[in-house]
Amino acid sequence: MANVPKDFHPVPLPDYEEYPAAEMLARAEAFRAMVARRHTVRDFSSRPVPRALIETCLRAAGTAPNGANHQPWHFTVIGNPALKTRIRVAAEEEERAFYAGKAGEEWLKALAPLGTDPNKPFLEEAPWLIAIFGARSSASVDGVMRKNYYVPESVSIATGFLIMALHQAGLATLTHTPSPMGFLNEICQRPPNEKPYILLVTGYPAVDATIPRHALDKKPLEEIASFLE
Repeated sequence: MANVPKDFHPVPLPDYEEYPAAEMLARAEAFRAMVARRHTVRDFSSRPVPRALIETCLRAAGTAPNGANHQPWHFTVIGNPALKTRIRVAAEEEERAFYAGKAGEEWLKALAPLGTDPNKPFLEEAPWLIAIFGARSSASVDGVMRKNYYVPESVSIATGFLIMALHQAGLATLTHTPSPMGFLNEICQRPPNEKPYILLVTGYPAVDATIPRHALDKKPLEEIASFLE
């Protein structure tokens, strides 16, 4: 093959399984139904969740597609109560500024149907917090530092994988994004070349957990997709 980079070493496609058309549709519908049962939760139980379960879900997230296969993400998993308290204190400080006017009237109006406020008790109540970082540069397998590409996109896709893995396992999740989140670098002891993107809260929902009615309103297919055939 001409003009093939010397570092390119193709291997046969592994693990792919093809299904009959009817089974493909049934599998897609089963996945859609499973996904539809996922809801963002703000009321968490303190019931413990095994670390092994979180590790398995993180392994699933680590298979996500990403720029140049540099895998520019890092997941810091926090179960230590003292660290969770530090994170809550720092996050609520940013949230108070946000709700006091930093967000602007339009943004606060959009959030009103969700019933959110500066208080974030779930940051201490849930058994696990997962701080998700994206690295502008990182070491390759041979230890050489290199620039990473499509970092926000790659981290977002991996986060989606993680959320669905946790949901499939039977856990609830919440994506929390206080701004700015620089305090997570210090608390999680991550280097300055890594940017915190999301603080993912996970665990069992509280027995009396609720969700805002507004969250059940989903746009129909014709509003979120178009087909050019």
